[in-house]
Amino acid sequence: MITISEDAQAHFVKLLSKQEPGTNIRVFVVNPGTSSAECGVSYCPPDAVEESDTRLEFNGFDAVVDEESVPYLDEAEIDYVTDQMGSQLTLKAPNAKARKVADDAPLVERINYMIESEINPQLASHGGQVMLVEVTEEGYAILQFGGGCNGCSMVDVTLKDGIEKQMLEHFAGELKGVRDATEHEAGEHSYY
Repeated sequence: MITISEDAQAHFVKLLSKQEPGTNIRVFVVNPGTSSAECGVSYCPPDAVEESDTRLEFNGFDAVVDEESVPYLDEAEIDYVTDQMGSQLTLKAPNAKARKVADDAPLVERINYMIESEINPQLASHGGQVMLVEVTEEGYAILQFGGGCNGCSMVDVTLKDGIEKQMLEHFAGELKGVRDATEHEAGEHSYY
């Protein structure tokens, strides 16, 4: 579930040597399954371990994960990186914002997962997000842009060169294209 590099494990052992004996590391997700999800690490004294916690054994310590965070920490990685700026722990939790779905899950669920885990984090740097409205019978994903994307002059480029390209590659043979909800509505409901 969680990979902790050898450097990070050594760092945790060093930190824990200064704590009460039996102290563990707790790995958690705040606001799991939302766009504001944040992954964190803290000390976990022996009396703070819950029965429902998952305990992962590492070299010289245990990592403890609360029941709610478990599905969102699938494929998480913790590393201890040293560069010119110094040393720091890095946490990567690709499934923190959306629970990972099975490869054979319905197309709508797999598209929503991709939007939450890959596309929206890219759009967030511009204050934008996108959500799936529907998948048409013809195989088009209809998306609704929001936040900073709303009214942006680059929305067509983002949709066609970015999102559509990514989705068609990922869902080859299942999806014919991606359309903006406003473009979709104009095509079906407009007067000519």
